[in-house]
Amino acid sequence: MQRRPFALAAAAAFGFCCSLPSFAQTYPTKPITLVVPASPGGAIDLSARLIGQKLTDAWGQSVVIDNRAGATGIIGTDLVAKSPPDGQMLALVASSHAINPGMVKKLPFDTVRSFEPVVLTHVVPLVLVVSPTLPVNSLKELIAYGKANPGKLSFASSGSGGAPHFSGELFKSLTGIEMTHIPYKGSTLAHPDLISGRTALMFDTVAAVNVQVKAGRLRPLAVTTAQRSSILPDVPTMKEAGLAGYETSTWGGLLAPAGTPKATVAKLNTEVNRILALPDVRKTMLDNGIEPGGGTPQQFSDFIGTEMVKWAQVAKDAGIQPE
Repeated sequence: MQRRPFALAAAAAFGFCCSLPSFAQTYPTKPITLVVPASPGGAIDLSARLIGQKLTDAWGQSVVIDNRAGATGIIGTDLVAKSPPDGQMLALVASSHAINPGMVKKLPFDTVRSFEPVVLTHVVPLVLVVSPTLPVNSLKELIAYGKANPGKLSFASSGSGGAPHFSGELFKSLTGIEMTHIPYKGSTLAHPDLISGRTALMFDTVAAVNVQVKAGRLRPLAVTTAQRSSILPDVPTMKEAGLAGYETSTWGGLLAPAGTPKATVAKLNTEVNRILALPDVRKTMLDNGIEPGGGTPQQFSDFIGTEMVKWAQVAKDAGIQPE
């Protein structure tokens, strides 16, 4: 995923939303609850707090951040799906929103029809890091090592069903390497075993792994997005490193309940696009390895659909059966 097209999309969104019916101009009439279906401290939590504070400043209504972690985002997202469609309760979901249909046999909501997409808020590149005990210094060397040692490699992740897990599964599919998935209860909990060599490699967010990379405790081989990361500019993309067709990320985006008036969605979209373009917001995001997003509701809707198709195919190729 590239950053520049989303900058252009943000400009398009401004034209899309520049004229609103009068009833939408009174929104919001009371405090807004922004549900983050994850624990505090991650990219979607940081993005929600940045956006929430700027919305409060602009509209004079407080935005309350409600962290509802659990079940790869399903618990918090379901709360919003079943809330009144008045724009007073929103969700800032992560990429697991598009992965869950391939992992969970019966979700309590419809991933598409239960929501009104508002805007893609951000993208977080992942980086492929390997243990310093592994005798490889490049992506090509890793692939050659994996093919020469089938079943010997294991890859850690922050938990089953997230983008880091599925990024590893996509890597297996594209390279034909046999690897064992080792899920942990969070990204940082996986790092000690990776550093010591108990696991061989990991796809993790650049923000989460940057300290270990800078300290030389983990070796970065490639980032997973179409462009290099702003905080790891010397690390090549997967394509540059020799694996064409590989592109993943974790991302965040704003959803409203299905049936929320289009004018309310448009007003939210315009304001969030404005916020994402503010220099102080951009700097905070980029300093934390988060690429600001933007665009129209339709662009975000199309993006979710594309992600769902991609991750469903990855699950199928990996033999993952919904539970």
